[in-house]
Amino acid sequence: QVQLVESGGGLVQPGGSLRLSCAASGLILADHAVGWFRQAPGKEREGVSFISVSDGKTYYPDSVKGRFTISRDNANNTVYLQMNDLKPEDTALYYCAAKDDPFNTIVVIPRSYDYWGQGTQVTVSA
Repeated sequence: QVQLVESGGGLVQPGGSLRLSCAASGLILADHAVGWFRQAPGKEREGVSFISVSDGKTYYPDSVKGRFTISRDNANNTVYLQMNDLKPEDTALYYCAAKDDPFNTIVVIPRSYDYWGQGTQVTVSA
């Protein structure tokens, strides 16, 4: 049974940092494209960071570019999302997702993903 479990969310002040973790069981994350998405109340799910399977290509939308970094820890079957200089508009439920991708691409469409975690809440507030 495949499970993705996010952790590391919490309450942080504007300008602060958090590191989210996405730990996998039942699949090898190194063999999957991974994306981090977020969804705030009343808003659509938004992709915030993506990493390809084998060559570490990454992609960030302008809203988080320069502040968020996605990385892999293959030894621990985990993907991280380092979030710096957090803003109140970053407040959302954050999800990781994985996709079996033999083409080594950046996958940005949520419905393309095969597996999803349950999410971890990030709240940025003074």
